[in-house]
Amino acid sequence: MMEKKSKQKFQRKMQTRHLVMLSLGGVIGTGLFLSSGYTIQQAGPFGTILSYLIGALVVYLVMLCLGELSVHMPETGAFHSYATKYIGPGTGYTVAWLYWLTWTVALGSEFTAAGLLMQRWFPSINVWVWSLLFAILVFVLNILTVKFFAESEFWFASIKVIAIVLFIVVGVAAMVGFLPMTHSQSAPFFSNFTSAGLFPNGAFAIVMTMLAVNFAFSGTELIGIAAGETANPEKTIPKAIRTTLWRLIIFFVGTIVVLSALLPTSDAGVLESPFVTVLEQIGVPYAADIMNFVILTAILSAANSGLYASSRMLWSLADKNTISPIFAKLTKQGVPIYAVIFSMCGGGLALFSSIIAPDTVYIVLVSISGLAVVVVWMSISASQFFFRRQYIKEGNSVKDLVYRTPFYPLVPIASFILCLASCIGIAFDPTQRIALYCGIPFILFCYASYYVTQSLKKRGADYVQQNQPY
Repeated sequence: MMEKKSKQKFQRKMQTRHLVMLSLGGVIGTGLFLSSGYTIQQAGPFGTILSYLIGALVVYLVMLCLGELSVHMPETGAFHSYATKYIGPGTGYTVAWLYWLTWTVALGSEFTAAGLLMQRWFPSINVWVWSLLFAILVFVLNILTVKFFAESEFWFASIKVIAIVLFIVVGVAAMVGFLPMTHSQSAPFFSNFTSAGLFPNGAFAIVMTMLAVNFAFSGTELIGIAAGETANPEKTIPKAIRTTLWRLIIFFVGTIVVLSALLPTSDAGVLESPFVTVLEQIGVPYAADIMNFVILTAILSAANSGLYASSRMLWSLADKNTISPIFAKLTKQGVPIYAVIFSMCGGGLALFSSIIAPDTVYIVLVSISGLAVVVVWMSISASQFFFRRQYIKEGNSVKDLVYRTPFYPLVPIASFILCLASCIGIAFDPTQRIALYCGIPFILFCYASYYVTQSLKKRGADYVQQNQPY
C-alpha cells in the first residue's frame, strides 16, 4: 500500500482547468451565495461594489507574489515551505497550522450546512445523517487518486460557475427591462444605487465590509498548494493565476452589481439567500429549489478543496520533519492517506463542537480561521520579497525567472500593508474583534510549540551523541 520514503512522490496530474476550478471551488461558496445580502445591507449597493473591487486588487497583488514563488519552486505545501525558507522555520510552522485549521474548521461548518440544506427536501431525516454521508463522499474523493479528485472538483465547481453566469445574464436582462419584474412596472436598472445614497451607513461601514470581502476571496491561494501536483508548472501556474483572477473579478463583482441593482436594501440581510429573492422577483420558477441545489454543490466543492488543502499542509509539515513522519507517507496513487484521515478527524471535531458548543469552542475556531487567511497572505507577500532579494544577492539575474512579480518591491510591500490593515481594522469591529483575541494567542502558541519541540529534539540528539559508545 505504502511506498518507501525514498521513492515517494506526488503525481503531477493536474492541468490548468483543474487548477482554475480548484481555486474557484475554494473561493465561491456560502459567503457569496448566502452572506452577500448582509454585506449590501451594511455598506450599501455602491459601497459593496467598491469594497469587492478593492478586495480583488488585494487578491491580485498576493497572487502575483505567489506566482513567482510557485513557478520557481513548485512544491506541495507551497507557501508554508516558502515562509520556512525565506522568513523563518517558526513562521513556516505557524502558517501551516493556521492554514490547516482554516480549512479543517470549514469542513465542520460545510458538512453541517449541507445537512441543513437537505432538510428542505427530506425534513424527516436528521441533519447528522446527511452530514455523515457528505463527509464520507468527500473523504472517498480525496483518497483515490489526485486526478480523480481534480476531476470531481472540476465538475463540482463547474455547476456553481455555470449558475453564477446564468444568474448574471438573467439579472442583466431584468435590469435593462428585457425580462419583466413580477412586482414592478419598469426595470429598476441602477435606481437602487442612489435610492439610499452612495454610502447609507457611512464610509466606515465600507472598511468593515472590506474585511469580510478579504475573507470571501480566500481560496485563490490553493493554486500554490497544488503546485507540487501540477503538470508543467512553469506554464500551468501562471495561466491558472491569470484565468482565476479575471474570472473571480467577473463572477464576484458582476454578481454583486446584479444583486445591488435588483435587491432592495430593505430586503437585504434576511436569512434567505439574496439569489433566491432576486430570482423570485424576476419570476424564475422553482428559484428556491434551484439555488438550494447550487449552494449544496458549492458547499461540497469547498469541502472537497478544503480537505485537499489541509491534508497537503500536514504532509508538508511532516516532510520538513516538524511533525510525525507518518503524515508524509503516500499511497501508490500519491495520496497522503494519514494526513487526509487526520484532517477529516479534525473536521469531525469541528462538526461536533458546532453542535454541542456553537457559542464557545466553535466560534473561537471560526474566528481564528478567519484571521488565519489574511496572515497567510501576508506570509506569501513577505516570502516573495525576501526570496527576490536573496535571489539577486546570490548573483542570479531576474531575467532568468520564468515568472516574475512585476513592480518589485512595490507589489509585495503593498499587498502586505493592505493585508495588515485588514487585521488592524478587525480591532474596531466588535463582531470580528474576537478573531484577534483568539488568533494572536494561537499564533504565539504555535511559535512557542515549534521552538520548544525543536529544543527538545536538539537535546535528545545531543544526549544520544554524547552517550554513544566509542
